[in-house]
Amino acid sequence: MTYGPLSLDGARYLASWNGVRIPMTVTEFLLLRALVRRPGHVKTRAQLMTEAYGEHTFVSDRTIDSHIKRLRRKLAGADRACDVIETVYGLGYRCRVEQG
Repeated sequence: MTYGPLSLDGARYLASWNGVRIPMTVTEFLLLRALVRRPGHVKTRAQLMTEAYGEHTFVSDRTIDSHIKRLRRKLAGADRACDVIETVYGLGYRCRVEQG
């Protein structure tokens, strides 16, 4: 799947930005994939939790926030201008890249 400069390989759980591979955990990959599947749409922390952990596992909202923080740091490591995850205060997160 390609979303602008972001590429996700769901079979191998690999992500890259403009061809630069971004090392990430499986959970981080699943969160990023959940966000980029519907660019511009807000995903609540509960929805992201289900995408990353399944329906029968509960983690705190702060855990999701921590994963997003690390994910943003890793994306910025590939490109300092990379700012694809937007916080929607009081709701959750949304992705700013378009499928292409």
